[in-house]
Amino acid sequence: MKHPQIAQQIIALKDADLKLRDELIQRNELYNGYHPEMEQLHIENAKELQRIIDAIGFPNIPKVGKEASEASWLVTQHSISVPSLMKMYLELLKEAVNDGEASAIHLAYLTDRVLSFQDQPQLYGTAFDWDNNGIMNPKLYDDLDKVNARRSSLGMNTIEEQTKIIRAQVTKEQEDVPMKLKQRQLDYDLWRKKVGWIL
Repeated sequence: MKHPQIAQQIIALKDADLKLRDELIQRNELYNGYHPEMEQLHIENAKELQRIIDAIGFPNIPKVGKEASEASWLVTQHSISVPSLMKMYLELLKEAVNDGEASAIHLAYLTDRVLSFQDQPQLYGTAFDWDNNGIMNPKLYDDLDKVNARRSSLGMNTIEEQTKIIRAQVTKEQEDVPMKLKQRQLDYDLWRKKVGWIL
């Protein structure tokens, strides 16, 4: 590991993210839209991670170790109000995976997240949300057989199996179906326009 201090900084960003998430779950405030406290923390973390990348380049395993490298991916996954960081990180992550210095599963998740925010079909079916009938399902994805083949190539379960797991998690965390699904979609589209995911 070449940058142990930076590694600790990245891990601290991740820890702050997960701590706030747990607090919001305890307060029953996590699932009523994108919580302002959470969005603000995600934006601050994104800015800090951008500064780190500007300083040392992509935080791969040789530079910051496995834990911090994974933490940088999680911070990026949650940097949804900063599309520029997510897109830039995605390209760097592709190179790191090709060089054997990052996780191909992380690449699958980030690829899907960027695609789904832009209304493009997912390649791996990792992003889920409530559908128009109030059922938790994968967001728009490519051909089912191709998606499952891609998942299998990475050692992932099928999308059908993952759907059962996600629904069980939603039940465990007591996440309720949003009351006004159409209004929620409108709010989501306005937010995506505001931050730059769509025009």
